[in-house]
Amino acid sequence: MTLTTSYAKGATSPPLLEHTIGAALRQAAARWPDQEAIVSRHQGVRLTWREFLARAEDVAAGLLALGLQPGERVGVWAPNCVEWALAQFATALVGLIQVNINPAYRVSEVEYTLKKVGVKALICADQFKSSDYVGMIEALAPEIAACEAGRLSAPGLPELTAVVQIGGDPRAGWLPFEDLARLGGEAERRRIAEIESTLDQGDAINIQFTSGTTGLPKGATLSHRNILNNAYFVGLSMGLRPGDRLCVPVPLYHCFGMVMSNLACCVHGGTMVYPSAGFDPLAVLEAVEAERCTALHGVPTMFIAELEHPEFERFDLSSLRTGIMAGAPCPIEVMRKVPSMTRSSVASRPSAASSRTWRSRSSTRRAAPRRWASRASSAPAAIRLCWATGTMRRRPPRRSTPRAGCTPATSQSWTRTATPTSSDASRTW
Repeated sequence: MTLTTSYAKGATSPPLLEHTIGAALRQAAARWPDQEAIVSRHQGVRLTWREFLARAEDVAAGLLALGLQPGERVGVWAPNCVEWALAQFATALVGLIQVNINPAYRVSEVEYTLKKVGVKALICADQFKSSDYVGMIEALAPEIAACEAGRLSAPGLPELTAVVQIGGDPRAGWLPFEDLARLGGEAERRRIAEIESTLDQGDAINIQFTSGTTGLPKGATLSHRNILNNAYFVGLSMGLRPGDRLCVPVPLYHCFGMVMSNLACCVHGGTMVYPSAGFDPLAVLEAVEAERCTALHGVPTMFIAELEHPEFERFDLSSLRTGIMAGAPCPIEVMRKVPSMTRSSVASRPSAASSRTWRSRSSTRRAAPRRWASRASSAPAAIRLCWATGTMRRRPPRRSTPRAGCTPATSQSWTRTATPTSSDASRTW
């Protein structure tokens, strides 16, 4: 059988955003100062965009007071919480590279991650479910208890100099997150502005690790321009607009949470609503009703758990208008059930919000904005299966790799957007 390959080109308008994530946050605070930026229901926290910017600046000043310099890495190891989002935007304000760490990691995995990219400061939760994060870090660096907070020296983690704790009882050598936000003075605040003026949208700002299903996890280095525009165009595709309230049950350490949820709300004027620290279908249903959420994100199994919850029928979910189901093949049966949650359908990206449900699920009908994608017009069954589940090959973005070991894209490589058996979006063909 002859395989003929053609290329689809995404739309070239509207223009790309050409500023940094810090600038996007400042724009949000200027445009929607009194609108809620974030609601963390399990923490009882609500912040407007003006308040959120002020808190992010406090954290950024604290990181500078620890002696961190632009380009150095800050690891974030925690479930969904306000502190995670503050760390995301604080690092972006001063050019620090945030390293997302999977909350499910065990000792050997977090050790590998910290060493691989040279994490200088680590912000982590005290614990979550069965994971004792503080205990695991202390197992790798027992010297923490004998060191002054923010002045760590540990042979096992030679580049780590500061550990910041979210929640839990105070521990020797650990800096509480609340104290980090109070650490910076006027000198650090002036320096924030100085650093911001030197930042470029092409600078590396985030490192995300692959799942490691085919070997050790690989660090992909992403820029302001990269992830900010991903968020912008995803938000446009799903019709996100100022005043929308997006329920975010997906994990923040993944691009679904930090980019398609947090950053999309920032550039489009939405509100980030965290129903719980980890996924809980009942908490999602309660959050949508109580907060009158207009949008909902999730992977297919999340939607299935919500739809099949025994208390589903008692909730008023009529405020929902849009959302995204992604991260794995979306069963057509689930796509047909989802409109029962909403006043319209939740669309599967990257199809347009106006696409018919079966098309949204069964194939990727168009290339995303500013993307080139190859597609097979005649293919063996195995390749057709990939195509039917939404798989496309796309050129990877250009990446600047700040440290050896973070996998750069090459002109010859393509990345797979989805597969029938894995959600690992970083595997090259």
